Amino acid sequence: MRKTLIGPKLRQLRREHKQTQVEMARALGVSTAYINLLENNQRSLSVRMLTALASAYSVDWRDLIKDETSNRLAELRNVVQDPMFGGRSPDIQELRASIDHAPKLVERFLYLYRHHRAALEKLTQLGSERMPEELLVSSPETLIHDFFRDHSNYFDELEMAAEELRASEPCGADDVYAVLKARLRTRHGIDVDIRPVETMKEAVRYYDEQASTVWLSEALDHQNRVFQLAHVLCLIEFADVLDNLTASAGRMSQRGQARCQVELANYFAAAFLMPYKPFRALAEKTHYDIDKIAASFCVSFEQVSHRLTTLQRKGSRGVPFFFLRVDKAGNVTKRFNSTSFTLADHGGACPVWNIHTAFRSPGIIIPQFVELPDGSRYFTISRTTDRPVFSKETQDRRLALALGCEFRHAPKIGYAASFNLKNEDLFSPIGINCHVCPRQACSQRAHQPLLTELPIDTKRRGSTRYES
Repeated sequence: MRKTLIGPKLRQLRREHKQTQVEMARALGVSTAYINLLENNQRSLSVRMLTALASAYSVDWRDLIKDETSNRLAELRNVVQDPMFGGRSPDIQELRASIDHAPKLVERFLYLYRHHRAALEKLTQLGSERMPEELLVSSPETLIHDFFRDHSNYFDELEMAAEELRASEPCGADDVYAVLKARLRTRHGIDVDIRPVETMKEAVRYYDEQASTVWLSEALDHQNRVFQLAHVLCLIEFADVLDNLTASAGRMSQRGQARCQVELANYFAAAFLMPYKPFRALAEKTHYDIDKIAASFCVSFEQVSHRLTTLQRKGSRGVPFFFLRVDKAGNVTKRFNSTSFTLADHGGACPVWNIHTAFRSPGIIIPQFVELPDGSRYFTISRTTDRPVFSKETQDRRLALALGCEFRHAPKIGYAASFNLKNEDLFSPIGINCHVCPRQACSQRAHQPLLTELPIDTKRRGSTRYES
């Protein structure tokens, strides 16, 4: 059995109640030495002690054993590597010690850093006419992204619900559409009908409760029609699961919670169409060949890419990917992340990254090895995807996708197989965006960095007008 260590949480609980180790030991009916061993992670938590803690301090036992250390450590490692700190970063032992012995300080430090990054991002987006107080407001999209990241982009409740539903409606990949239509009709009295584009008013799907009908646009291809039906079925059959998940999302507005439930229903749809175990098995067998996986499950390239970021089940993990989708102007229209990588959270605006080059080669997968200013390295692939077309004015609705992972996982991915992974010249030096990138002599620089002074010499012209 896995050992359950709760040292930092126990210490924090004791301090919140303003108790010494002696007083806590007396309250729990154990020795002071035992409390000391628990706080220093030298003893694992027993069921009897867990029960005693829950009773004596009125805490939920699930909160005590919930292990967030790995996610917190990964995020802290990522943060301290930010070039703004300069100098040598703390080593892994120091970071672990800070989490163990000063968890509240770490939490506040990370909270401050997130707001620092959010402020920088706002500065890059806001025009001069916008009010300064808007810098203090976190958008629902940011909160939703953080919510998914805090769960490592994996929701076991939705996975289990999708697996149970799939087991109750066994079928091949090419029969899923018919099965979903039949279930909506027989279980819920809901029909599915296809409508002409002009009557849908640029919507792709609409659930008319009064008419008990799900209307789908003719603009949707078969893969996306199936996905939309799975999405609707989640909203109808698993509303309680969605409510429970979003209830834990913290400070989201009502509108933000609604948006979060939309994303969670999308998660369920992907889990239903691509069940975890066979999907992960095929991903590893094909070395993460997205086209082969898409063909096997009768889904789209984008749907597979998104699903690959969710392979984070304990004991059955896949490669931890991040996923970005950008438009032609470089705006990030979707991002999902099973890690705490800065590139996934804030990236997408660097022209050196091939996610932008993908627009020049529609439908072609473009691999690239990239390195951030902090020295972290990643392997990414980029490819375009097309959106539904409503009219001649919306024909060119192409977007670009990027899927990436840490460089150490590249040997597992077929798209990297043709490269010499020991070649140091493989890596393209990229940044998050020009406003915060400290790189010098970058020929693609478009802005003076906010946190770095570039050298200027009137007698010399450098790669750009921002430095000599």
